[in-house]
Amino acid sequence: MPWTATTRYGLEPAPGGLAFVHDLLNTRPAGKPRTPDLLETVEDAQSWLDQALASWSAATGRPAPAVDLTAEDARSLRDFRQDLQRSLHARHGDPASEPGTAASLLTLPTALRLDDHGVVRVEPRGTGWRRAASLALIEAYDAQGADTLRRLKECRNTRCQVAFYDRSRNNSGVWHDVHVCGNAANLRSYRARKRAGADRA
Repeated sequence: MPWTATTRYGLEPAPGGLAFVHDLLNTRPAGKPRTPDLLETVEDAQSWLDQALASWSAATGRPAPAVDLTAEDARSLRDFRQDLQRSLHARHGDPASEPGTAASLLTLPTALRLDDHGVVRVEPRGTGWRRAASLALIEAYDAQGADTLRRLKECRNTRCQVAFYDRSRNNSGVWHDVHVCGNAANLRSYRARKRAGADRA
């Protein structure tokens, strides 16, 4: 199953259920040129969510929860996505903005369940955007425990801001695509250094 938001940038999704968080971040308008917001309307948001939940189910082997969105849910899901983006900046040492509407995340409903194999599972509860956000936070929490959440980053190119999963050995990646964004940034730095050298001369 394709992760439509992430694969539109030619990227491989994050492993397992973390790909749901990765894909949600990439529903934002990002890249060069800017791509459409996949949560802009309730129809767009529902279409993305249906595909993302199917992909999540295929990646995790668990049944996808049924989630129906209203126009208000789509707006709240966009707010939640913005909070996720801020958390990326905060984790990587960038100044984080004030929390948005979705900052009531501590009240998102979840449930613990013992499955047939004796494994304790955290399951999302609630309806609409809260259920989708609950699932995203559960996957982020699991990835944090597995020490993979730190590899979910945003492209350092401020004109791009695509979310990517850093698969470098030492977790040192900063560009979603080094050829597209890295080369452009290096060229700008080179020109700036050349101008500075000319000014000193």
